[in-house]
Amino acid sequence: MAQKGAQLNREIFSCSICLDHLEDPVTIPCGHNYCINCIKTHWDEKGRRMHSCPQCRKTFTPRPALVKNTMLANLVKEIKKTGLQAAPADHCYARPEDVPCDVCTGRKLKAFKSCLVCVASYCEKHLQDHYNAAPLKKHKPVEPCKKLQENICSSHDEPMKIFCRTDQQHICSHCKLIGHKYHETVPVEAERTKKQKELEMSRQKLKQRLRDREKDVTILQQEVESINQSADKAVEENEKIFAELICLMQNRSSDLKQQIRSQQETEVGRVKELQEKVEQEIAELRRNDAKLEQLSCTEDHNQFLHSYSLLSALNESTDSSSIEIRPLRYFEDLTAAVKKVSDKLQDVLKEKWTNISLTVTEVDVLLSEPVPKTRVGFLRYSREIRMDLNTANTSVLLCEGGRKTTAVKEQQSYSSHPDRFTGWCQVMSRESLTGRCYWEVEWSGKQVYIAVAYKSTSRSGLSDECGLGFNRTSWALCCDRNGFKFVHNNSHKAVSGPQFGRVGVYLDHSAGILCFYNVSETMTLLHRVQTTFTHPLHAGFRLSDYGDTAEFRKLK
Repeated sequence: MAQKGAQLNREIFSCSICLDHLEDPVTIPCGHNYCINCIKTHWDEKGRRMHSCPQCRKTFTPRPALVKNTMLANLVKEIKKTGLQAAPADHCYARPEDVPCDVCTGRKLKAFKSCLVCVASYCEKHLQDHYNAAPLKKHKPVEPCKKLQENICSSHDEPMKIFCRTDQQHICSHCKLIGHKYHETVPVEAERTKKQKELEMSRQKLKQRLRDREKDVTILQQEVESINQSADKAVEENEKIFAELICLMQNRSSDLKQQIRSQQETEVGRVKELQEKVEQEIAELRRNDAKLEQLSCTEDHNQFLHSYSLLSALNESTDSSSIEIRPLRYFEDLTAAVKKVSDKLQDVLKEKWTNISLTVTEVDVLLSEPVPKTRVGFLRYSREIRMDLNTANTSVLLCEGGRKTTAVKEQQSYSSHPDRFTGWCQVMSRESLTGRCYWEVEWSGKQVYIAVAYKSTSRSGLSDECGLGFNRTSWALCCDRNGFKFVHNNSHKAVSGPQFGRVGVYLDHSAGILCFYNVSETMTLLHRVQTTFTHPLHAGFRLSDYGDTAEFRKLK
């Protein structure tokens, strides 16, 4: 109770200008009391025409004569004897980072609220007029704001309470009549409500993305553990197998172990790299959410709209996509392959070793990246491919280092080779294709088949088993003057699309995706294959008539 009385004494006998005990107090006509020097200085600063009360804003004409209030002076003297202090504590004064009270003179107190109508900020004491004075009760004080002046029209010195949707800017009532007469305009409160709804929708999308990415992190962590366990098990089992093959197999065992570990490190590194990227994205999403939350709590409509435009980039987000894991057996297939060939040691060392190595590299636990949408995206996977002379039919002429093939009448004097096509005018690449690959073919002539095939495709004779696209081991796009068609296992499917002389081929071996594109200024999908490739593929051409050409283009 004593503390309450002391506080009351400090308020009654303090000057609202200097916030200290009244010194030579005077009472002006409205009944408020001030230090004589404080009120004189205040009126002198405002000019001769402005004689108003700093608290109630009542004006006086002419300037009132100031006479010392003797009774009040005596009371203040008695208050001082009690030792009470009228000045507020230091933490109540405005620091550089705070919003100061616009009414306080001398050392200013921190503002308690800002008034958007008065365009001024008030400490807790000077704010009382907004609660006591009838004309000011309709004002709605908001949290202290440093940028109140931004709410005033620089052209008409009037509060900007209107938002022009046509020009996306704040305007005052004069601006609406002059430069925005036929524009779509609404009160700032209405625009705030609209933007608030948009903001909430954006936050909901952002939170969903956040949940998705958090789920992705969990999945990726589980995959790291699964890869490590599978790789460790594969290493252990294969060491046992190779231990039985005596010294001759010791070297091969060491090579395979190193290859597995290398692939394991690669796969774990890819998963962890993506995991780190997702965690960074989560952190960014959290920061963006905090910014949007802070903006959502802003009470100043104009400040909200001003900041909203600056933060609108946060709303432009790409669609979230969750990580999916391909259900593979990781390194188990490798172990099975080793067991299968362990009884044929010489065959493993000379011919089958390549198959074992490819089984390791086929481990790819993450779903493939989405098929690229632009040519620039495809070029990330470009491969330089050359044709194998040992596979070329004697009616096929190779030039430019094996990049270009032409069907010719004059039979070429190629040596006999088991890989050579003896019936169809065909040729296959010497490079095997796994993983993600992209290449482009320039073709001309009557009819050209652009194909991929297993190395096991039959070579001898004119049967369908030897024709690219006419068997189970090959897939081909037939290009002729009348259009395109896709051929597999002797099944033909017409393909629609613009016809140009260049075809792009995209292969994702692990995902079983094979795509043919018509390449011009844009990439036009002609046909997509979704299957399971069980062996490495080779690129191939089939030429139907003399003069037909097909050439691998150099890609940058």
